[in-house]
Amino acid sequence: MAQQDGLKAPGDAPEHLTTTVEQGPFCLARCTCGWRGPARRARSQARTDAKSHTPA
Repeated sequence: MAQQDGLKAPGDAPEHLTTTVEQGPFCLARCTCGWRGPARRARSQARTDAKSHTPA
């Protein structure tokens, strides 16, 4: 049976790829799944937010 475009097989989990983005004096974490962390002044805290979002 062929899959339709845009649909994933049951068991295919979306991959979470996080990055940090600077916006003025703030830094925030973003993920390819659409998640966005809070704006932080400390880059290290934004990286921690990204790491805690990424599944083990």
